[in-house]
Amino acid sequence: MGFCSGRCTLVFLCTLQLLAVLERQIFDFLGYQWAPILANFLHIIVVILGLFGTIQYRPKYIVAYCVWTGLWVAWNVFIICFYLDVAGLSKESDIMTFNLSLHRSWWREHGPGCVRTEVPPPDARELQDHAYISVTGCMLEFQYLEVLHSSASILLALLGFVFACYVISVFTEEEDSCKY
Repeated sequence: MGFCSGRCTLVFLCTLQLLAVLERQIFDFLGYQWAPILANFLHIIVVILGLFGTIQYRPKYIVAYCVWTGLWVAWNVFIICFYLDVAGLSKESDIMTFNLSLHRSWWREHGPGCVRTEVPPPDARELQDHAYISVTGCMLEFQYLEVLHSSASILLALLGFVFACYVISVFTEEEDSCKY
């Protein structure tokens, strides 16, 4: 593979990662999920740094991108475990909102085919202005949508890591050849 195609591929993968994380950021904001919002924000910054490093021949920035990619993969594995209730994690907990609110994934009530119905609480005198929400008819449960999105993020991150390592090796080869 030529150097230019490696750089161009890394730029393309970083662009795809940015699009994917921006879409994810929007839906995490709609669900008031503060932990993913912070992780997404950091990912946006580091991917832009990786793009800059690739375009401006800055291998240190690409190394930072590679290190972050490992953390990003670990975060997405955590998200998958969280939504599949693996290892004592529960998608019903408030960990994603830092226990600040009772919000959950936006996809829980707005997934494809979902019909959302507000049902008044059994004792309306105690919980004024509150309603229970019933969701039925979803073609795909919300936790599987979240898992699919995290899986796609992992795939893009791993591909980005491989091409970033290649670009770093080419940069360092060029630096070594210029010394002699």
